[in-house]
Amino acid sequence: MPYRLLADLLVLFHVGFVLFVVLGGLLVLRWPRLAWAHLPAAAWGAWVEFSSTVCPLTPLENHLRHLGGQTGYSGGFIAHYILPVLYPAGLNPRTQIFLGVFVVLLNVTAYLIVWRRRRRAA
Repeated sequence: MPYRLLADLLVLFHVGFVLFVVLGGLLVLRWPRLAWAHLPAAAWGAWVEFSSTVCPLTPLENHLRHLGGQTGYSGGFIAHYILPVLYPAGLNPRTQIFLGVFVVLLNVTAYLIVWRRRRRAA
């Protein structure tokens, strides 16, 4: 039972991390110092998507599920939890590139706004 709970908590953390990667630039609009945490997270998220790498949290979750007597899953976290909601047809390299470009553009736009605000204030 504790392994299942740990796996579920890890999923919640992973979802939070993905949301922070995708939307963290918008938080930086309000709290600019958050950029020190968001930029490395966004770089990691973009690298995982663009390189089709599986985030290390996914195998850890699967390991915890196996220890708890559950079945793990193949593929990545986004393909397993997020894409079925957004794209029921499934994950392919083109979709991953699209998602990565979207995340980068969203966050670059937010950072440009922060940069312009700071420049005007100075």
